[in-house]
Parts: sequence; structure tokens; C-alpha cells
Amino acid sequence: MELRQLEYLVTVADEANFTRAAEKLLVSQPGISAQIRRLERELGQELLNRSGRSVRPTAVGEAVLPYARAALAAVDGARAAVSELTGLLRGSVSIGTVTSHNVDLPGMLAAFHASHPLVEIALSEAETGQLIAKLLAGQLDAAIISIGAATPAGLATHVISEQPIVAAVSHAHGLAARDVVALADLRDQPLISLPRGTGLRARVDEAAVATGIRLHIAFEASAPEVLADLAAHQLGVAFLPGQFAEFRADRLKVLRIDQPRLSGRLVFAWRPVGPASPAGRALVSHIRGQLGASNTEG
Repeated sequence: MELRQLEYLVTVADEANFTRAAEKLLVSQPGISAQIRRLERELGQELLNRSGRSVRPTAVGEAVLPYARAALAAVDGARAAVSELTGLLRGSVSIGTVTSHNVDLPGMLAAFHASHPLVEIALSEAETGQLIAKLLAGQLDAAIISIGAATPAGLATHVISEQPIVAAVSHAHGLAARDVVALADLRDQPLISLPRGTGLRARVDEAAVATGIRLHIAFEASAPEVLADLAAHQLGVAFLPGQFAEFRADRLKVLRIDQPRLSGRLVFAWRPVGPASPAGRALVSHIRGQLGASNTEG
């Protein structure tokens, strides 16, 4: 039994087609067929059902596949461990991020790539809720997310920044004469917010529930820039990160929210336990080093 035979078996089973498997593996179709036949003769059982339009594992093949996959994964793990110890780190990493923050993530990833040029990097943007789910499912190695005071279960975090959530209105708005508002003052106002699943919206919804206030979200947009534009055009009161809103004071009047005060934390998050590739661990270590050693929770 050879590793390439197991690789051929797994690929044909995944592709359900010898031709597609051959194209994926960059080998000839007859070569794949011959090697799988040799494996079947060695085991004394057919592993693939070739009678239909697509190739499917037999009952014996289904029983063998998990062991074949485990063997291939073990070989990959051994290679990765050797590469890590010899400084030739290989593999791939996946990192996610929320939008509209001041972290120089591209610069950090560029520095990581310079140190580990053989590691492929995948970067994606999504809302905090989606990023947390992907982190916990192992689909991401790390992410920059927006959370409240509590660290999500199953994750460790490094606090990047903490800032208030404020209300912002046009300078022509009736509330523009004020500097501070209570959340209750906004109950009858058309409100503008990021959608559910984002850290900012979660903080607003939590405060509304805690104080028994029903808020009217008239407009939702996925980017703070759009929220600011809607508020500047007198379409309502926008909930915005404090620093972001202050930079737009020429177009918006920023109102501090009191009773209750709202704030959010931007954090770098990762899974502290569970399976993690050498490349994933290296990425987390690199970014934590770039951010500084303090402010780690979980």
C-alpha cells in the first residue's frame, strides 16, 4: 500500500470522476486507474463503484476512506513540523476582519509574508458574528472583530482599542444643540445603524433590551461611511464609533450617549486551544507581536 494510491483514492472519491481527479493531480487517468486497481487487489475488495455516470465509493471504500484521509493528513503534518523546525514554514493561513478600523493589517501581513514567503495568506471581510462563527469552526486562524465587555467563549483576544459608540446628526437636526443624549431620547427618532451581526449593532441592541427601550432602526448599511452620509442628509440619528464620528465633525454633530454609556472593543481574536497548523500559530504569534504583548484576555 502506497501513499500515492491513498491520495488517488481520496481524490477520485472527492471528485466522483477519474478524469477530474487526474486533472487535479496532474497525472494520467490510466495511471490513477491502475494504481487504484493495485490497491484493490492488495485489499481483496473493490473500493470504487464504476458502473454509474459518476464514481462512488463502495461500502468497503467508505470504510477505508477515513483511514486514507488520516494517513495523508499525518504525512502533511509531519512535513509541516519539519518545515517549522527548519525555518521553512509552509502551508496556508486564513484571517478575517471587520471593516473600517485603523489597524495596519496589510502592513502586518506583508511583514509576515516577508518572513514566511512559502505560506499562502487568505484575507476576508465579514461582520463580527460571522467571523466568530468561522473562528470557532476552524475556518479562520485569526480575525479582527468588534465585541463588548465579554470575550466570546472559546476564543482568546488581544484588545486593540476601546472607544465609545456615539450618536451623530446633521448640524441642522433638532438634537444638534445638545452635546449629550440618553438612549431614551432616541426612542422616537429614525435611527441609522450597522446591521445585526456587527459588534456596534449588538451593543446598541443589548443596551435597548437592558433599559426596556424600543428603538426604531430606519436605515441599515454595512459601512460606517454610509451611515455618516445618511445622517448628514438629515435622514436620522446614526450610531457610529466615536473616533470615526469625530473625524467628520465638519458634517456631523457628535452626541455622547449617556444612560447607558455605549462602548465597543476592537480585538484580535484566535482559538487558544484545539487544532492549529504551524502556519496558523506563526501568524497569531506574529500579529500579537506587532500589536504588543499586553491586553490579552481569554
